[in-house]
Amino acid sequence: MLPVGVWIDRSVNKRLCSGVLFTRFVYLARMKIALIGYGKMGRAIEEIALAGGDEIVLKVGLENLEDFTVENLQQAAVAIEFTDPHSAVANIKKCFDAGVPVVCGTTGWLKELEAVKTYCNEKNGAFLCASNFSIGVNLFFALNEYLAALMNKHSEYEVRVEEVHHTQKKDAPSGTAISLAEQILENIKTKKSWVNSETGNAEELEILSKRIGDVPGIHAVKYNSPTDFIEITHAAYNRKGFASGALLAAKFIAGKKGIFNMKDVLGL
Repeated sequence: MLPVGVWIDRSVNKRLCSGVLFTRFVYLARMKIALIGYGKMGRAIEEIALAGGDEIVLKVGLENLEDFTVENLQQAAVAIEFTDPHSAVANIKKCFDAGVPVVCGTTGWLKELEAVKTYCNEKNGAFLCASNFSIGVNLFFALNEYLAALMNKHSEYEVRVEEVHHTQKKDAPSGTAISLAEQILENIKTKKSWVNSETGNAEELEILSKRIGDVPGIHAVKYNSPTDFIEITHAAYNRKGFASGALLAAKFIAGKKGIFNMKDVLGL
């Protein structure tokens, strides 16, 4: 087995750096991961990572915050952060301080995104955040953007976004719903802003949020006219799709420098 951190590229056959084989398509043979946040998502990521032969070298939850140090982070090739909006920024910056690429799935803190990007560049770090790591949701984003561009010419259709999540979700609307809404605002010129409620203002895009049971996530974009309606929906069966996508993002960013998103990961 190749040592941790050795990059393999199967597209060319040449050796560099003391016999290490490099290629165009890169991945880590066995990745060392730090999990920042060890709730339901952290555990789902751990299960898939271990099944795939990766190693969890650090797990940080509320019960062991004292272990969240730069020294412990530096054992990892990449960190995956799923915590809460109040601690995410500090957690991300600590990863940059440690020189460890970080994938962040926490939502609700994006007003500070530009400051985080600036800090990442100052530290010559690597950062990838997404409102949703599910491959299906990211394909759904592409579909939503395309449909919104088509619907811009048809003012008889009124559009709104609906989202349903489990009762433990702390932010509303969801980050995914906000991403969907921002795509719509970019393409449908009659809409100027979004609101997290019903509205009688034709320039405002409604996002309606519900919190029910243990629902992993349902997102719908609905276009309604006096004669018919069009609806696109993504529903998650469980958290495995989010966890798998976060791991895919981690494997993509490990060893890189810069700021990335899921479009980079999926080539969209």
